[in-house]
Amino acid sequence: MFLGQYRHSLDDKGRMIVPARFRDLLDGTIYLTQGFDQNLRVLPEAAFVSIYERVTEMSSTNPTARQLRRLIFSTAQQVDIDSNGRILIPKYLRDVANLIDEAIVVGVGEALEIWSPGAWETQNQLLQDADSNAERFAALDI
Repeated sequence: MFLGQYRHSLDDKGRMIVPARFRDLLDGTIYLTQGFDQNLRVLPEAAFVSIYERVTEMSSTNPTARQLRRLIFSTAQQVDIDSNGRILIPKYLRDVANLIDEAIVVGVGEALEIWSPGAWETQNQLLQDADSNAERFAALDI
């Protein structure tokens, strides 16, 4: 399970160190794709395959399902963790998440998210609003 948040720098080639505790959980093939909130998602193979299976079961006649396929799969990239514990984030994905020289890596259970510091600060401020959280999350029954 991926938990916590970490700040890491990106080098001039777009490589970022994956936090050590996450590297152990990402043993094997991993996928990097666009997230839903101007961020990126890093998924172990099993989680990506699960999403693939669910999305490809959706009717291709449904316009929303087609858009979801495009969003996830057109931006997906299989990536490797190099011997220094880094992943290469392709330029088109750095642009999607507005990553320049720093990133916030956030554990979200089955996956990681990669955020620009500014976008994460905005997201984190939303998450700190107790009244909104009570209303927003009430229907989720947790």
